[in-house]
Amino acid sequence: MDTFSHEGFDLAYLEKGEGEPILLLHGFGSSTLVNWINPGWFKTLSEAGYRVIAFDHRGHGQSSKSYEPDDYRPSRMAGDAAALLKHLDITKAHVMGYSMGARVAAFAALEYPEMVATVIFGGLGIGMVEGVGDWDEIAAALRTPDPSTTTQPRAQMFRAFADQTRSDREALAACIETSRELIAPEKIADIKQPALVAVGTTDDIAGAPGPLAELMPDAAAFAIEGRDHMLSVGDRTYKARVLEFLKEHPI
Repeated sequence: MDTFSHEGFDLAYLEKGEGEPILLLHGFGSSTLVNWINPGWFKTLSEAGYRVIAFDHRGHGQSSKSYEPDDYRPSRMAGDAAALLKHLDITKAHVMGYSMGARVAAFAALEYPEMVATVIFGGLGIGMVEGVGDWDEIAAALRTPDPSTTTQPRAQMFRAFADQTRSDREALAACIETSRELIAPEKIADIKQPALVAVGTTDDIAGAPGPLAELMPDAAAFAIEGRDHMLSVGDRTYKARVLEFLKEHPI
């Protein structure tokens, strides 16, 4: 992966293909490899004629780490996304985020509207506004030396995921403290770009897609049938709907 620098972080990124640019923002504890390459998104989008760009968020993957929670506020991570587009001399792009990346995409659409042509929120619905439950136990699970002491199912899932991806658990614990910042309904309504909200029907983290889409002036909801938070990412019906959405809203 190549790197660029922003706010003192060296951020690793990857791009493939030619055509309209689409910037992909991965989820919490994930990476470009885990969220976008392994599930086939780079292949799907590049073969459909798009220039696909993704980077590892600060604290994740091959990018620099920080143990300061303030470094992981969504506005600052959205600044990383805008900085990458500027680094690549891209003035406007489609932006798709998954889970935490969807929240970052929303901040990018609000704070850099001239750079965001369309926005796709995967794995995060009305939870972007109402919250997605108590995640404090996840931070504790990430920090404990002994994972067997964690009993809460969601905390167990994210600890196992962090171990599987060999992530810096202390950096992720700092990230989870501040990256969950909510967006008020009236601010969501300020997202004027064409938007798509896609959530699995068995996802118990994201919140329903419909209520979030209803808050925006030009948004559609899509239910990823029979998929939970982890399995929605690479679902073929989700990919097909994204390609349809992008074709409907060219830059």
